[in-house]
Amino acid sequence: MKKKYSLDRILPGSRFTADAFSEGDIMFAPAGVAIRAKDIEGLKRWGIGSVFSEGQLEAPADKAADNAADSAAGPSASIRAAAASAAANEGRAKAGGSRAGLAAFADHALYAAYTDMIDRLKRLMDSIAQGEKVEPKNVDKLSQDLVQLVREKDSIVVSAILSADVQGYDLARAGVNCAILSVVVGQTMKLPPHRLVHLASGALLHDVGMLRVPEAIIKKKGTLSPEEAQKMRAHPLLSYRIVIKELQYPDDVGLVGLQHHERWDGDGYPRRTAGQDIDLLARIVSVADAFEAMVSQKPYRNSMIGYAAIKNLLSDNSRRFDPDVLKAFVRSMGIYPIGSIVVLNNAAIAKVVDTHADAPLRPKLRVIVDEFGKHFKDESGDSIDLLAEKTLFIARAVDPRELAAQA
Repeated sequence: MKKKYSLDRILPGSRFTADAFSEGDIMFAPAGVAIRAKDIEGLKRWGIGSVFSEGQLEAPADKAADNAADSAAGPSASIRAAAASAAANEGRAKAGGSRAGLAAFADHALYAAYTDMIDRLKRLMDSIAQGEKVEPKNVDKLSQDLVQLVREKDSIVVSAILSADVQGYDLARAGVNCAILSVVVGQTMKLPPHRLVHLASGALLHDVGMLRVPEAIIKKKGTLSPEEAQKMRAHPLLSYRIVIKELQYPDDVGLVGLQHHERWDGDGYPRRTAGQDIDLLARIVSVADAFEAMVSQKPYRNSMIGYAAIKNLLSDNSRRFDPDVLKAFVRSMGIYPIGSIVVLNNAAIAKVVDTHADAPLRPKLRVIVDEFGKHFKDESGDSIDLLAEKTLFIARAVDPRELAAQA
């Protein structure tokens, strides 16, 4: 039987021996988790004076430690615990060496299409690596399917890149991710349909030259020797040859592979091409490829969250990227890309589900954990449009793995 506890009796650092609730099934504090002053103050601001629990209220064990914990930055303990549970429901499937069953994902059809495209590109790349003939029509079909997916799921497809944890198939996964991002930007730049398909093909194939670079160089953990670095920097030329000669694609598709490491200031490779002399499709893929590399976990470093990756891109100052393409990328993605997890000023945790091109700091959100610690499954949390909710704002972006680690 639940007992009623007045907030006046609850001190920071105290704990309940069973879950405590504020009203109905709204979680206030999980069993055994220290309560913070801001948790109590939050209820008082809403005019709630009591909480209910079947357990006992235990006094703070170490007041000094609890005071220190109470002043620490970040989500409250109850929110961290709920966020960890919510993060587990984000659908982190692992493909490994073959395609795994689909995990719980916000949109199962989207996730199935996404992993299928990775599988298809992996098979094509395996054939190229083995010197087998690849029919361009198979690449064309994959490109057309990808463009159609972006058209149909424009507001949520990017979340597959930030939320899905597909292990293995690194080159194929990066190719599909880069193509999705590139087509999203291409739509923002109003490229005609046939150019969007060419953009998708170029992005899917931009790194196929890596298949001809010795594996020992690709997997080397230490610094590359000058000779090894030269072989690595030759992969754009190899990509171009594969796309043009083996797959017999037109030049604008091949130029994506050739020029995606060229820089706006002319300090790139392999030919130090600069500015408008770099093909537009290659300029788009260059930005998408850089973002994808930052948000995808590598063997030698952890991935960045989308917000940090966008900040890195914005610090470019017209050195690496075409400023107009970068502007279109930010308009497409927002400062907080779709799929990002953010903490609001009221301590609620939410997921970015859509962006406003003209107000990149005020995206649309779906609540994962509310300000009282109640977590929501299957996209059932409240929808918030920060453009309309003027009293709320994003305090910071977080990595879901960070929340889980702190729980």
